[in-house]
Amino acid sequence: MPRLTALTFAHIISPVGSTQELLREAVPYRKEGLIGISNDLTVNALLSAYSRGSFPVCHLGPTKWWSPEQRAVLFFDDAHIEKGTVKQIRQDRFDVTFDHDFTAVMQACAEPRPGKTPLTWLTPQIMQGFWELHRAGYAHSIEVWNLEPQLVGGIFGIAIGEVFFGESQFSRVPGASKIASAFLNAHLAKWGFVLRDAKWMSSHLAALGFRAVDRDTFIELLRHHASKPSRVGVWDVDETVEVTRHAARASSGK
Repeated sequence: MPRLTALTFAHIISPVGSTQELLREAVPYRKEGLIGISNDLTVNALLSAYSRGSFPVCHLGPTKWWSPEQRAVLFFDDAHIEKGTVKQIRQDRFDVTFDHDFTAVMQACAEPRPGKTPLTWLTPQIMQGFWELHRAGYAHSIEVWNLEPQLVGGIFGIAIGEVFFGESQFSRVPGASKIASAFLNAHLAKWGFVLRDAKWMSSHLAALGFRAVDRDTFIELLRHHASKPSRVGVWDVDETVEVTRHAARASSGK
């Protein structure tokens, strides 16, 4: 907190001109990896920051940038998909789309969670930055619909090179975000992506096959894979991707 307070006062007195400038000069602080403060959330700023292992998270005040000591990453051969998720997909009670309603997915992710403090890191400024990334073809949403149709789950994130940076997910019915995750992993694997990032490691992510890598290893992975050509533009579900087969293989560890 003392460092964050000092950075906030410094930002008020003399704000950093751009996020790129901030990243050139700052060093991550402690295991949480606080880098500094910048309200520059332009497309170029976000692409540059993510490619270098940094991201914005801010619940109150100006935008804070982070690069944690450890990152949660998923290599697709390690993906764990629950049998119940495979069953839900095969029951054909849900439709899955890509990039049909990016805004609705973001807004749903920002809604208060039951039993949680009604505070979100998805501030209007950060959401606007992600929306601009979506318009530029780099940010994508995966939507899960019931048959009415109503949006009942989803994920959104940023694709740079061969890396997908997951931002947030939500479920309005049990298992909906897991269905979105299964579709996302199967498509990313087929499209030549190498890894999926989920920021901070947790036991929930470990159960899905994510592993923790240190900051230096993660940045080295980005140097190699985020510099590759990107799948820029609107995404669509590829009907040739056999999601349940991929999920079953991942569940069995084969």
